[in-house]
Amino acid sequence: MRPIAILIEVLILTGVIYCLFLAVRLTFLDVGFRPKYDRFVKWAFGVVGIVLTAFFIAHLTLFYPKLLP
Repeated sequence: MRPIAILIEVLILTGVIYCLFLAVRLTFLDVGFRPKYDRFVKWAFGVVGIVLTAFFIAHLTLFYPKLLP
């Protein structure tokens, strides 16, 4: 039961982070970044997203409370 709860929480957190990164990327493009930088921005946010997902997985597996005694 615990791994399923961790998986669901990681999926929710990853979705929220993805939405935030997409909003920031669209804001950068609206502010004046040229489309030629779009590839780099996607790559940078992808790397940061992977690092954050690994962070969430590590902390949730270590500190998630046990549901059953």
